Amino acid sequence: MGTQGADHYFTSQPSTPLKRRPLKVVLAGQERQLQTAGGIFSPDGVDKGTTILLAEAPPPAAEGNLLDIGCGWGPVALTLALRSPDAVVYAVDVNERSIDLTNDNAKALGLGNVHASTPDAVDPDLRFDTIWSNPPIRVGKEELHSILLMWLPRLAVGGNAYLVVQKNLGSDSLQRWLAQELTQRFPEAGFKVSRDSTNKAFRILRVTRTAG
Repeated sequence: MGTQGADHYFTSQPSTPLKRRPLKVVLAGQERQLQTAGGIFSPDGVDKGTTILLAEAPPPAAEGNLLDIGCGWGPVALTLALRSPDAVVYAVDVNERSIDLTNDNAKALGLGNVHASTPDAVDPDLRFDTIWSNPPIRVGKEELHSILLMWLPRLAVGGNAYLVVQKNLGSDSLQRWLAQELTQRFPEAGFKVSRDSTNKAFRILRVTRTAG
């Protein structure tokens, strides 16, 4: 996870003054001119875990609803929208600054299919064909588990979630916990949890919903 602003990026209103600045990054194979600010996750660019997720996760669903959990300034949501222009991309964060930046960065790229908001603003009846996330491990285990149990059960049948997690921050134990909890709580959904790939210090976990 990022270090700058790490003590408050998951609060709703960062204590640092809002000062936007330009950010030049490569997303979906092209250089993009965006905006960033302090008080959010990884404000200076695409962090290592997210870079691995964007490079190694299988292509997102071409249509339907896609989800980015913990959007920051928007690298995952923007990549989903660039790669799947016919899909609708939902990006959620508790940090209001992150939400504003993601929406404004989407507008700057001409992406009308990105909708960033707080989690409670997303229709609870929506189902997602693809979920990508670099989940906020540092919020603590209890809060992290609550976040994942809120969103992963909203996968559509046949949908996949890809989560990038550092090995030394508990990727293996999280994989075991997800398999146990999702199976016990939602036996009718046929959830399968596996390790999709390993890249040095990170693992990508895959959660698949196989039934209704």
